[in-house]
Amino acid sequence: MATYPGRVSEIRLGHGGELEALITCPSGAVPPAGRYLSAHAPAEVAPLATPLFLSQTTPGGFWAAAPFPSSWIPGTELVLRGPLGKGFELPNTVSRLALAALGASPARLLPLARTALERDCAVTLFTATPLPGLSSTIEIYPLESLHEAMSWPDLLALDLPLEHLPTLGAWLGLSSTQPLPCAVQALVWTAMPCSGLAECAVCAVPSRRGYKLACLDGPVFPLEGLEW
Repeated sequence: MATYPGRVSEIRLGHGGELEALITCPSGAVPPAGRYLSAHAPAEVAPLATPLFLSQTTPGGFWAAAPFPSSWIPGTELVLRGPLGKGFELPNTVSRLALAALGASPARLLPLARTALERDCAVTLFTATPLPGLSSTIEIYPLESLHEAMSWPDLLALDLPLEHLPTLGAWLGLSSTQPLPCAVQALVWTAMPCSGLAECAVCAVPSRRGYKLACLDGPVFPLEGLEW
């Protein structure tokens, strides 16, 4: 697995009101939408690495979505490993993309939205978070209205904290035994302390064929394969 040098160059308040870190790094280190980097600061005595997800690409690096250590400040040197895991896939047949952030921020979904807009797809975002400054080409609706729109998209991409998996049916207006009205991919967000090195199972996700590891088998999963 490739490793790269990196540096925290800037901290900003991103979409959703959470802090984002500008990571300066080689272009090969920038993770695609839904995949992640394992990052640690050699100057800090920290036993575990931090998974970093793309929020926005930028010349010379990328903006990383929250969370990341509060000790990271501009100038912090990093060692980056990856990109790791399985990310979102946007088939050429998709013309209508829906995004739904069941967590605090849609930041990890926005790179997929930008790719879809470049392909002239219609993009709708369902979120409970106010989003000033987001592109006017993305329609935004309250998260509570997601169940009313399930027949619209060709693909629904979810940012789904693992602890919200049992309540997903209520948000979608479906039970897990019903067929999905569209393709659904879920980025299951949970702690991934070993980033796939030890298969420690802290990030285990219930699937219809036993448990899967978010760090290796995900963190993006086809929803029909999960137990929800």
